[in-house]
Amino acid sequence: MARVHPDGWREFKATGAAAREIETLEILAEGLPDSYTVYHGVHWTRIQQSHALVGEIDFALVNPAGQVLLIEQKSGFLEETAEGLVKTYPNQEKNVAVQMARSADALRARLYQACQGDKPDLDSLLYCPDYTVRSPGTAGIDPSRIIDARRREHLIPLLRAILPEAEPAAVAAKVHRFLSDELDLVPDVDAAVEQSRLIYTRLAGGLAHWARQIDCQPFRLRVVGTAGSGKTQLALSVLRDAVAAGRRPLYVCYNRPLADHIALLAPDGATVATYHQLGDRILRAGGTTPDFSRADAFRQLEDFLAGYRPGPDWLFDELIVDEGQDFQPAWRDHLIKLLRPEGRAWWLEDPMQNLYGRPPVDLPGWVVLHADTNYRTPRNLLGYLNPLLRPERAIAAGSPLAGSEVDILTYANPAELMERTKTAITRGLGAGFKKDKIALITFRGREHSLFTPLDRLGPHTLKAFSNRYDLFGSPIYSDGDLLIDSIYRFKGRSAPCVLFTEIDFEAADEPTLRKLFVGMTRASMKLVLVIHERAARALLQYRQDRQETA
Repeated sequence: MARVHPDGWREFKATGAAAREIETLEILAEGLPDSYTVYHGVHWTRIQQSHALVGEIDFALVNPAGQVLLIEQKSGFLEETAEGLVKTYPNQEKNVAVQMARSADALRARLYQACQGDKPDLDSLLYCPDYTVRSPGTAGIDPSRIIDARRREHLIPLLRAILPEAEPAAVAAKVHRFLSDELDLVPDVDAAVEQSRLIYTRLAGGLAHWARQIDCQPFRLRVVGTAGSGKTQLALSVLRDAVAAGRRPLYVCYNRPLADHIALLAPDGATVATYHQLGDRILRAGGTTPDFSRADAFRQLEDFLAGYRPGPDWLFDELIVDEGQDFQPAWRDHLIKLLRPEGRAWWLEDPMQNLYGRPPVDLPGWVVLHADTNYRTPRNLLGYLNPLLRPERAIAAGSPLAGSEVDILTYANPAELMERTKTAITRGLGAGFKKDKIALITFRGREHSLFTPLDRLGPHTLKAFSNRYDLFGSPIYSDGDLLIDSIYRFKGRSAPCVLFTEIDFEAADEPTLRKLFVGMTRASMKLVLVIHERAARALLQYRQDRQETA
């Protein structure tokens, strides 16, 4: 199988001409041996803009010797005129031969300049899978360099005859470097973010589908799912199912930011709350206002729920507990009693995201479903993360995206921390991510973070939680353009580009590895780590020790 650059193309949807070019790309990838590389301009980041690699060229094939064959694909109908083959578009006509020659000449000039004196062979070919050229001699293109509908079944043999599998040559490295630069995916990151989101939604939806096919009496389902496995999609699907069926659902989690996020997505008729919010609402509904000025206010809410005997207004048909690893074991029974006799209960958790050191909740008799595939996190990022985990905790990569390598910046003191974090922001922006697609996440909680007092970092204003809520219960953030939050508050959410900063620890123990796991798996495309030098040394030593004992 040929190597394809960029990768991640198989899972992406395309329409029109792009879809036909994806079909050709699949033929090239499957039909050519791995000594060939196929560069293409129909990568998902370019589907909404120009499909061509450069000018009118759709594909560039490179053999081991660094020889290049440019392929221009023309799908659909062509016209044969006295001036040669013509492709008609809504607002113009294009002479295929002229456009191909112009593009090839321009690419050849830049390629020779990049190869610094070497002049690798470069040839061009027209592929028209839907049209038979009746008069190849007047098409304006060498007939031997036209593969039309009559010969499309022989595409691969003909390509290999034109571009044979020659002996490797040193110039090939220069050719590959040049063509990789030509693709320049950075300007299309916005399209990439949207396609990445759609792919994650589609792939992770498998958990939401299959979990909802399970039938047991009483219905008690525990889903142990890794980060990015689709637990949130499952929770929202269950909420929608319940409301559509006329049942009354209750969603409960531990962290307020996650509850706020789910509340925005949940259907009308669903009750969404944190465990402590639930106690607060029940008390207020009964005419009692909790006193949050007390140091033990939250403990008072927990004690209230422990002794509460629900009336009809606080009984539900469906209970979804999300981030169950954050719950105290006793809270299980306090929530189950809010279910009607025939009620259904779902418990969603990930032990690796247990940041509070809570003991596991015992759920005897519950059906258990494991979901060990992460569809959100790119493969390269998981390739860095998995060696830090015990073998039984290794995460299967379900995303088709390779992603970029993890960027690591180290610091030795607070001043360097700020400078390296500014550099991390620059890296994210330089990779093409807009500020609203970047999240700056601190390893420390808000109470201990050096970033908490700041309202800006260099030229960037920070959008931070103000610790206040509006009249509708929505969190109030400061006026900034770059989101900053702690790992504790951001758990349960994600961002295309995550800058994980203020990472500092003495030893890579279990709680530390969990925090790293949570922070790193928040990124759906790019991750930058800003880590103290001693923590970097401890992490390196831990990786080496793991390798020696493996």
